Amino acid sequence: MKMKVLASAFAVAALALGVVGVAQAADANKFVVKLGLADVVPKSDNGTLSNGLLKTDVGNSVRPSITFEYLITPNIGVEVLGAWPFRNDIKLNGVKSGRVDVLPPTVSLQYHFLPEKVVSPFVGVGVNYTFMYHEKTLGPIRGNKLDIENSWGVAAHGGVDFNFNKNWLMTLDARWIRMRNDVKVNGNKVGKVNIDPMVWGIAVGYRF
Repeated sequence: MKMKVLASAFAVAALALGVVGVAQAADANKFVVKLGLADVVPKSDNGTLSNGLLKTDVGNSVRPSITFEYLITPNIGVEVLGAWPFRNDIKLNGVKSGRVDVLPPTVSLQYHFLPEKVVSPFVGVGVNYTFMYHEKTLGPIRGNKLDIENSWGVAAHGGVDFNFNKNWLMTLDARWIRMRNDVKVNGNKVGKVNIDPMVWGIAVGYRF
């Protein structure tokens, strides 16, 4: 489903760009703000808890996203990613046992290869700090206190900007975040979850 959505968005962008024509980026426009949707997809193997007894599975979550980027030069920018808090379900040995709200602000240094062209790919690298809060226990562990620690991690980013004109653009992107979080139950550490998600995004932006 995700790939179909991205493919459809790509087709819409290509059609629109054919109508608009080649856009020219204005050097005076130093700021870019983007609003969109982000789909956080944890890796398939999230580790085990309680000395290997409980296989952990962290679910996907889709939320609105916002990014701000300051362009130091037309090619180099500093971007800050924010989003409405994601809500991820947690399964233990296949049984839904909890959920957590996740807020993963990320700061990246980015390079835009062709900022003056209609289609401009970019790559970036940065640092992430993940806030874990509103943990809730369900099912077999209901009533216990779950605490998932916050974490620091590196992040890698890549995507394509479609420049409709000097101000408006659309972005398709993918971001990998190293996210490894200690887990405590009733104050006792029971292991670590290795989430390491891919974050798939689509957004509309305004450059000013």
